[in-house]
Parts: sequence; C-alpha cells; structure tokens
Amino acid sequence: MKKIKIAYLPFYTKLYDDGHPERRIPLVKFMNTLISMIESQGFEVVLPPTDVCRDGLCRIKPEFEAAAAKFNADPEIAAIVTQHIAYSPSLEAIDSLVSLKAPIVVFDTTPDYDFLSAAPYEERSNPNHGIHGVQEMCSMLKRRSIPFTIVAGHAFHSSVVSELCALCRAAEAARSFRHARIGLAGFRFEGMGDFLIDDDVMKKQIGAEVVHLEKEYIKKIQNSITDAEVDAELKSDAAKYNVLSKSYENYRLATKAGLAIRRWAEDEKLTALSINFLHVYDNGMLKMPFTEACKEMEMGRGYAGEGDTLTAGLVGALMSVYPMVSFAEMFCPDWEKNLIYLNHYGEMNTTLSKFRPVISDDHFVYDATGDTVVMGGCFRPGDAVFVNLVPLDAENGRFDLIIAPVRMTDDGSPVGAYANVVQGWVDPLMPVGDFLKKYSEAGGTHHSALVYNVSPAELEAFAKFMGFNPVIIK
Repeated sequence: MKKIKIAYLPFYTKLYDDGHPERRIPLVKFMNTLISMIESQGFEVVLPPTDVCRDGLCRIKPEFEAAAAKFNADPEIAAIVTQHIAYSPSLEAIDSLVSLKAPIVVFDTTPDYDFLSAAPYEERSNPNHGIHGVQEMCSMLKRRSIPFTIVAGHAFHSSVVSELCALCRAAEAARSFRHARIGLAGFRFEGMGDFLIDDDVMKKQIGAEVVHLEKEYIKKIQNSITDAEVDAELKSDAAKYNVLSKSYENYRLATKAGLAIRRWAEDEKLTALSINFLHVYDNGMLKMPFTEACKEMEMGRGYAGEGDTLTAGLVGALMSVYPMVSFAEMFCPDWEKNLIYLNHYGEMNTTLSKFRPVISDDHFVYDATGDTVVMGGCFRPGDAVFVNLVPLDAENGRFDLIIAPVRMTDDGSPVGAYANVVQGWVDPLMPVGDFLKKYSEAGGTHHSALVYNVSPAELEAFAKFMGFNPVIIK
C-alpha cells in the first residue's frame, strides 16, 4: 500500500536562537527521532522548506508562511502534524495555520519522561515547556473556529505515536473521499431513497465526482476484449476460487463484461463504482458482472450495489487506508442466537472470506441479459465496525456517520459454509432488538461498510475530518 503523506510543522522561538543557539541541537535530534517513529508506521513526512526554515523549524511569521505555502501546494498531504519543540508565540503562526488546507493534528510531547527527577530544573525546563505553546496555539485555533485534533503523552512511554498515526490515517481516508471518482453503471435503484444523493450535491458537499458509464463506450471496450484475455482471467479464477459454474458460455460472457468494467475503472481512474443490476442491458453490458464487483473490492476499489454512489465512495475512501473493508447489508435477524445475517446479491470483498470463495451459476431474471455467475463467500470471524453514512440533509452538508462496533462470528458457518452466496453473521455486542432500534433511530441506511481491525475512535476522527457528525452505537 502507498505510504500516506503528512506534513510536520515544528514550532520554535527565535528568542532562544538569539540567546542560546546551542539549545536547538538536541531538540532537532529529538524531533528527527519522532519523525523516524512516524515513518516506521507507513508514512512519508514532509518538512517545511529548509532553505527558509533551518532544520525545518519555524519560528517567525515568514517561516510559517513558507511552510504553509509548501504544504498547501501538495494535494497529497493528508494532515499537518504540529509539534512544539519549545514554546512559540502563537501570533507568529496563527494566520498560516488558518490558511492550511489539510486538517491539523497537534502532537503534544516533550523529551523528558521523568521531569521531576531531572536536575537542575532550570536546565531542563526550556526543552520541556512546549506544552504551554500548545495551549496558546489551541486557544487561538478555537477562537478562530479552526478545528483540530490532539494527542498528548510521552513518545517512548505511551501509545501516543500510534494514536497520532491513527488520526493521520483517518485524515488520509477523508482526503481520499474528497478526491474520489465514483463510477455509476445504470441509474440509482428506483424507489430507494435512503442513500440517494445528487451528483452535484456529492461534488459540492463531499468533493467526490460521479462518472457515468456510457453505453456505446462500454460496448466498444467489450468488443475489444480478446478471447486470450478472457482465458487468462478464467485461469486466474481457477487458481483463486472454487469455480462451480457449469454454464461455460455465461461464465465467459460475464467475465468479458467484468473485464470491460475493470478497464473502464482504470481508464477513468475510479476509486469506487456502483452497478445497478436492473440496468445491465440498458448499459450495453453482456451480463451482470457480479464476480467483477467482488474483484474490484479485492483490488482496493470501493463498491456498493444498486446505484449507491454515496456508500461506494465511503467504501473506497476507507479502503484507501484500511484494506479489510467490504460493502455489506444487514438482511435478517436471528432473535434466538442474537445474530444478524449479512447477505447481498453476489457482492463482497472476498479477501475477507473465511472459506475459499465460490463462483457458481445464477438464474438471473431481473434483466434481459439473463443468467450469469455470482461470487459467494463467508465473512471471517473477528472484531469489526459497521460504518454507515446518513445523508440527513445533504444539500446543506448535514451527514451523520454511524459507527457500530460488532463481532463477526462463526455461528452460521455449519449451515452455510458453501451456500454459494454472500453471507456473514454479526454479533452486535448487545441485544439484537436494542441494536436494530438504535440503528434505525439514528437513521441508518440499508447499505453500509464493514471494516475489520479499526478502532471506533479512528473512524470518529474520520467523521470529524469530513465534517460529518459521528454517532457511535454501543
């Protein structure tokens, strides 16, 4: 996975350089150690321009301005991490901070862990007194209505660096959503209103662009797919999946349609896509490419069914940072076992399947293209989070992000390990009735993202970076 790019903005004061120039040397060394710790967790760190800011440290207004200009010129920067190497007067930096395009993450730490034991105090206070610079800066940010997140603790004796990196990953997911390109094959499912959002509203409020599939375009691509390419894809399928399809011609046609969708996604640089299975023929596709929907998620491209560009974009944004993500729907409750059954029509991130995914024939009656093939799998057990984006008042930028910690279980496996469908069993960590009540009271839609190995706090930070209101169900 590509490294996440963040900017590092170290604060210092010219007063100390003028009176005690030797003090900066150990502090720069400490800063570089912290940067190395962050880089080791998969980040690329960008410093202020060293031709203006010696050692990358910013002290006075022109230096902060130069740093802000460099950071704002790079659209790949996900977050600005500030660190007070020592006290720094806030009015030197505040205008530059206000101008920043990426969100601010404040890193509040100092070199000494045991300051009480340090002696003499007068020698150790200057390297360790950045906290009141942090307080002054944060107070000014609040007064200027500039949002920020903050972590505080000693870098070597707490989890603060991991907490910082988690916030930066959340910021990258938000950056990805704002720059998303979401493909739409067909129209939104007629009558489904919960996830509905207009393309222009999506662009205005989130920043994501919707790209519509043109019928003649996809037909041209399909016609260009060679038999050799289809053969190669079928060979790849045989190596990765349990292929049970008996209708060879339908399988080939569905594969050809899928390869055309893949090429469209690559040509348009899509980060996510949605296909409405009711509009396959109208869109010029040979078959409904259910298997390709799964493969797109395997490759890290977001997906949601039925023309849902909003959830597709959410899935794609989360996938840019957290690889264990899938489109998912809650289908049926098991009141006795306190479980919720997950299912959808052949679309899941099959890298998350406990068992080897199955490709099987499907009697497809919803579109004139007729029978096709589907991919089936069983979501693996483990801790996960249901994430649902609710467009409360999308035109005015009001979105809630529902964050629901759950546990995927093995309970249903004996009756459905190879049922040839998408399936999973969710323990909501509370009585099913209570969970379903809270979820619907929060306005949750019926399309969601399922994310493994992520903390609710990290997803809450993602919501805040996006300007969404986080709603945690627990």
